[in-house]
Amino acid sequence: MHERLLIATRKGLLIFEPIAGQWRQTETHFMGEPVSMVLADPRDQTLYAALNLGHFGVKLWRRPGCGGPWQACAVPVYPPQPEAMSTAAGTDLPPAAPWSLEQIWALEAGGADEPGVLWAGTLPGGLFHSSDHGNSWTLNRPLWERPERAEWAGGGYDWPGIHSICVDPQDSQHVSVAVSCGGVWQSRDGGASWACTGEGLRADYMPPERRYDPNIQDPHRMVCCPANPHHLWIQHHNGIFRSTDAGQSWQAVEARPSSFGFAVAVHPLRPGTAWFVPAAKDECRVPVNGHFVVTRTQDGGQSFSVFDHGLPAPPAYDLVYRHGLAVDDSGERLAMGSTTGGLWLSENGGEGWQCLSAHLPPIYCVRFG
Repeated sequence: MHERLLIATRKGLLIFEPIAGQWRQTETHFMGEPVSMVLADPRDQTLYAALNLGHFGVKLWRRPGCGGPWQACAVPVYPPQPEAMSTAAGTDLPPAAPWSLEQIWALEAGGADEPGVLWAGTLPGGLFHSSDHGNSWTLNRPLWERPERAEWAGGGYDWPGIHSICVDPQDSQHVSVAVSCGGVWQSRDGGASWACTGEGLRADYMPPERRYDPNIQDPHRMVCCPANPHHLWIQHHNGIFRSTDAGQSWQAVEARPSSFGFAVAVHPLRPGTAWFVPAAKDECRVPVNGHFVVTRTQDGGQSFSVFDHGLPAPPAYDLVYRHGLAVDDSGERLAMGSTTGGLWLSENGGEGWQCLSAHLPPIYCVRFG
């Protein structure tokens, strides 16, 4: 099957495919409905689409890899919230997060040796597991019941959210998640137990004595290199961080024109190569000086190249969300979508870009499948 480009937008799921050497939109699904996440399961090519319908709730749909109609899946359901936990009144802690599904913010396949296994990260900070292709879901209680979760706070949304899930391709029992704002958590036993592994991450928005507290960090996006999963990258609220020891510790990386942003993609074969879309923080959240660029490091963050060929000329105000930048299995083809409906494709490692459309709805997620 040839490669496709899956675009989750505020007004539906769009699919682009190469036709006679040109990428064109070939399919539209869920027209007019906000699609918060999309996944093409690499094990069987099944498509999953998560919708956030506001008053009508969250929906999850599945389409077999061979095509055909979409099928409704179950959605993650939180258990009843204990009365004593419904408020944090009389304490210095924020109100307890509601035990109800607000959004599916991350959706990932389990390991190659786990057919049918899916992981879902949600707002308000719950991690869910399915062993039957999304027909049923179970809240991961060992993470949900960690006492540290009482300090998790919203980062962009009112409630904490799990937006990044990395399943180690060499060990399906090794699962890492990133929480805004709750840091990085890892399990070595398939979710039976968890450890907070954010040593070296820095939160400048906290008082000095708590800036390196791993439990209150705000990673915007976390990715790992498939060929060498000990190497991970984070685009954090306070910069870019890299780990070479499977996420046990992190080192800050300085980049130009800015180390702030939301998206990061890592080369599937070369762990020292990663791409970012810098922006001006905090309340601005636009390209630095209105100059929309993509940056790339090929040496683990020691140096960065800045690319703008084919991107809009200044002033441009495109912002790329956490899941708005993707790289395919070759490491040469990238796709990027912005909040202002721009969609670009690069065939040469990000050095040059072609605009596939400048008039799409706001883009939440871009993935190859």
